[in-house]
Amino acid sequence: MDLKGLKFSKMHGIGNDFPIIDESKGVVIPEEDKPEACRFLCHRNFGVGGDGVLFVVPSDVADIGYRMFNPDGSEAEMCGNGIRCFADFVYRKGILKEEKMTVETKSGIKTIEITLEDGEPALFKVDMGTSTFKVDEIPMTADEDEFLDGKLDVLDTSFNVTAVSVGNPHAIIFVDDIEAVDIEKYGPAIECHEVFPEKINVHFVQAVSKTEAVMKTWERGAGVTLACGTGATSTAIAGVKLGIFDTENILLHLPGGYLKFNVYEKDGELGACMEGPAKLVYDGEIQRGYY
Repeated sequence: MDLKGLKFSKMHGIGNDFPIIDESKGVVIPEEDKPEACRFLCHRNFGVGGDGVLFVVPSDVADIGYRMFNPDGSEAEMCGNGIRCFADFVYRKGILKEEKMTVETKSGIKTIEITLEDGEPALFKVDMGTSTFKVDEIPMTADEDEFLDGKLDVLDTSFNVTAVSVGNPHAIIFVDDIEAVDIEKYGPAIECHEVFPEKINVHFVQAVSKTEAVMKTWERGAGVTLACGTGATSTAIAGVKLGIFDTENILLHLPGGYLKFNVYEKDGELGACMEGPAKLVYDGEIQRGYY
């Protein structure tokens, strides 16, 4: 297909970066071409470069709609860093000039509150909704109803894994020394482990206190990334579930920056509010045609 003339904005949320395309007034990239186009756009040598591509779309049930495609062309349910970039984009471009907005995603409707500084979007607070630890909802093949700090054999070792979904699936692994973990080796092995039929995002976490931790991420369909918002959300929730974290003012350090969380309980399930920044890098237009 020919992408010449395609307009986009490049944004990042603590290093998780995305081209964003406005389809709020109509389709720009035909549905059948989106996977191939997103693979090209995310390529860091031949395209724009990104951990995914975001689309602004209309919604009948929220103020605005959100879609995300991974670098491998698959569609993702949601991305916490991406949705902050999304909110910055729609506000900055005047698509939806609201400091509080609802966004329809494939993992439900999210509410976002924007903090302005000198009239510019600066911080974004997102109610990420509630989680589930039920293995059949993640999905995961296991004898237990919930897989909490359970042993999982991976290659030549084993890890204690907690499986959780916040609309997309995550494996949270608390370790004593995060620097000792070979994420390039074990990340893809866990992502594609036979117990995860739809694959999974993988996060290694080292807690330094009841309200602070360092984490590294291997994302499903993307590999090592500087940050993962839904992964950080899942980490905060899993830490509370396991008694590792307190519920308020949880500070998680990712390679690209930090995110803050408060964890709450609703209808017997744990949820979390995330707060963090998003940045516009540049506006662009694809100049060459077929790829």
